[in-house]
Amino acid sequence: MLNNIGLPGLLLIAVVVLVLFGRGKISSLMGEVGKGITAFKRGVDESKNEIEDSMKDDAKDVTPPERETAAHTTATSEPADKTHNS
Repeated sequence: MLNNIGLPGLLLIAVVVLVLFGRGKISSLMGEVGKGITAFKRGVDESKNEIEDSMKDDAKDVTPPERETAAHTTATSEPADKTHNS
């Protein structure tokens, strides 16, 4: 039904709306629509940032812990018993 409106139909609707509501009312209405769109975009950006922050917080450190190598532990350890010199 709305597929057949065309440009002349849209112009006629615009003129009727302009006559019924007046120029001042339409401009204030469009200003409110603009503010609503801006607030919606701001909300979407804030929620996206919150999701990204929560994903960063949930990220796990998968770096393996440092382990001492066998050569390092034998070089630094003291001999068990030096009293058997007989």
